[in-house]
Amino acid sequence: MTMATRHQDDILTVPKVTKQKPPPLFKVILLNDDYTPMDFVVHILQAYFGKTVEQATRIMLDVHNHGRGVCGIYPSDIAATKVAQVVNHARQHQHPLQCVMEEN
Repeated sequence: MTMATRHQDDILTVPKVTKQKPPPLFKVILLNDDYTPMDFVVHILQAYFGKTVEQATRIMLDVHNHGRGVCGIYPSDIAATKVAQVVNHARQHQHPLQCVMEEN
């Protein structure tokens, strides 16, 4: 309920209530390649996305069979951080694994 706040030349003014849109969310996606081992992808999913072995295996199989797998959906800054962490970890272990984000 909004209450009138003041009178201005005998005209009742009511503060405008604006609803803010929630920030856009982004999917973090792993892309398939012919070199990164499946067990490394499962490890990434557990370490960076908190997936169980079963969840990680299911996503890894999506990556393997369909070329991509969704790891999670996050606000922009969190998604970008996860992408950078995954890519850095993969490069440290000399794997070409690609991780990207796209708007949900």
